[in-house]
Amino acid sequence: MKAGIVGLPNVGKSTLFNCLSNAKAQSANFPFCTIEPNIGVVNVPDDRLVKLEELVNPERVLPATVDIVDIAGLVRGASKGEGLGNQFLANIRETDAIIHVIRCFDNDNIIHVDTTIDPVRDKETIDIELQLKDLESLEKRIDRVKKMARTGNKEAQKEFDVLEKVRIALEAASSVRAAELTEKEREEYITPLQLITDKPVLYVCNVDENAAVDGNDYVKAVKEAVKDENAEVIILAVGTEADITELESFEERQLFLEDIGLEEPGASVLIRAAYKLLKQQTYFTAGVKEVRAWTINIGDTAPQAAGVIHTDFEKGFIRAEVIAYNDFVSYGSEAKVKEAGKMRVEGKEYVVKNGDVMHFRFNV
Repeated sequence: MKAGIVGLPNVGKSTLFNCLSNAKAQSANFPFCTIEPNIGVVNVPDDRLVKLEELVNPERVLPATVDIVDIAGLVRGASKGEGLGNQFLANIRETDAIIHVIRCFDNDNIIHVDTTIDPVRDKETIDIELQLKDLESLEKRIDRVKKMARTGNKEAQKEFDVLEKVRIALEAASSVRAAELTEKEREEYITPLQLITDKPVLYVCNVDENAAVDGNDYVKAVKEAVKDENAEVIILAVGTEADITELESFEERQLFLEDIGLEEPGASVLIRAAYKLLKQQTYFTAGVKEVRAWTINIGDTAPQAAGVIHTDFEKGFIRAEVIAYNDFVSYGSEAKVKEAGKMRVEGKEYVVKNGDVMHFRFNV
């Protein structure tokens, strides 16, 4: 699962990517600096993992990760191939969620492609280009389905009706994710099309250091513009985050954060939000060799969770021994949890809960 960072050129995308990952994307003050999408595998900050490490004292600790893709800046006309439009739009299509970075700061030294600062206009520029590309894809599908519907194919007629609803929404400058569809309609007819504006979105307002805690008028305007989208808005001083990552010690970074009024780096907040955006959650394995956070989809069953470790675990799944994270912490060890009768044995139908500490029995 991948989240793609999108936005106009020079809004701070590559700088943000550098903060989030160990990869160092090129960052410069001109458009189209990032041409090939950079992919970073980013650790998901999780205090529960730290607590389990304290209790188990393992040889190593492995956090959950999320893939972040830095995609080059889109410009007006990208849907018709302007700039490097077609290539960039294809890169976005391959991601599972969108992190939309919007410039919400003034700085005469950093060029804006439209010369003035207007975050709502910038957001709409990106939205329109993505919607136009989706409309192009949708119309091709409508043409095919329409021909089948004319032959009396009832299933094709159903699909045509759903596609028409979405086409009307797109033509009204509304994204696919906002179209009024039933869950079944979306799952059967829209999800397979991989439309860009059907992907979940997280807005990142890139502000200066003074606005890192409470935001500014630009942020207020963005929040007002997206209030009906059911999307999260995060405030992030990307330049300041970059400065924090350059500091060598944890103590220095904490002092820096305290000085500007933050409890933790905004990048950590963003990574967790991206993880949630991708509808992912974590379960743990905890032993003396290794304490590890495993990434699964929300709603996965015990065999599916086991399959993340190895496909044989899923094929030969017998049962899962499950400890709730809070019970593990309360009792302090697996042995004490067992003594208290708090370890559960779950079968194939068990839906894994976020934070479960698990051990799998299997036979291949």
